[in-house]
Amino acid sequence: LRCIISSLARKKGLEIVAASTHPFSHWEDQKIFDDDRYSLLVEEIQMVARSLLIFGLHVHVGIPDPERAIHIMNAARYFLPHVLALSTSSPFWLGHNTGLKSYRSEVFKKFPRTDIPDHFDSHASFQRYVDLLVKLNCIDNGKKIWWDVRPHPFFPTLEFRICDIPTRVDDTIAIAALFQAIVARLNGLIENNMGFRLYRRMLIQENKWRAVRWGLDGKMLDLGKQKEVPVRDLIHELLDFVDPVLDNLGSRHEVEHIHTILERGTSADAQLQVYKETGDFKTVVDLLIARTMEHVPTEYDMRDPTPAP
Repeated sequence: LRCIISSLARKKGLEIVAASTHPFSHWEDQKIFDDDRYSLLVEEIQMVARSLLIFGLHVHVGIPDPERAIHIMNAARYFLPHVLALSTSSPFWLGHNTGLKSYRSEVFKKFPRTDIPDHFDSHASFQRYVDLLVKLNCIDNGKKIWWDVRPHPFFPTLEFRICDIPTRVDDTIAIAALFQAIVARLNGLIENNMGFRLYRRMLIQENKWRAVRWGLDGKMLDLGKQKEVPVRDLIHELLDFVDPVLDNLGSRHEVEHIHTILERGTSADAQLQVYKETGDFKTVVDLLIARTMEHVPTEYDMRDPTPAP
């Protein structure tokens, strides 16, 4: 996909970048795509929607049973801040160093019905919540529930929405594989009549803030042990947790790339380092352009769907 889009963009003298914010572009300079859905969204949410110059990574994991999807979502909420910390790519906003690793997360919080969801006792209780919002004219369908993880309203998937867009494609693949492994591991526990402890949304939210602020370099709350631990330690524990399902999924190589992210840092870390060295946002953009296309073919023949080697 990056190959196709890059090939089309270069014909117009443009380059593409994978990041959750542009280091200096301003939302006031951007045109909103002419589409009924976006027009209605702007009409409803006004400047909150107009100023949404951010980009996120959404990962869908198929779960045919909606009841099972709810129980997996309840447990998976705990791991959301861990994976966010691995993905951070939005330290800058409108030409400012925000001091955060994922400023996108704070921008998106202005939208209604966002952030970590509460847990639900059943799919029926979740559906009653959605139906009530529709009945009271809060939403027209479940697509306007923008939680960090949600049962998709039209597809049989659990949709993980918490992450920034990693700049390197290898990092994106690793994070998608990690979400799949989390779902598979939790599903296995359920099938064996075992469970994973459910934590209050407010406690998980505390860890999300820490991921937003410090990324991989901070500490999070180990809610089971009730103590602060380095984020990298918690992610190593997460990798141990999912390890039993990796061979069956065929994703061991992809998930083990998480160790590389832990060692060299995220896109946000790289951007901040370049800015520290140069003080130049355009140099940061040059870095993003190069790393977006790293390990990606640069030529694509629209007549042949196979990327050039």
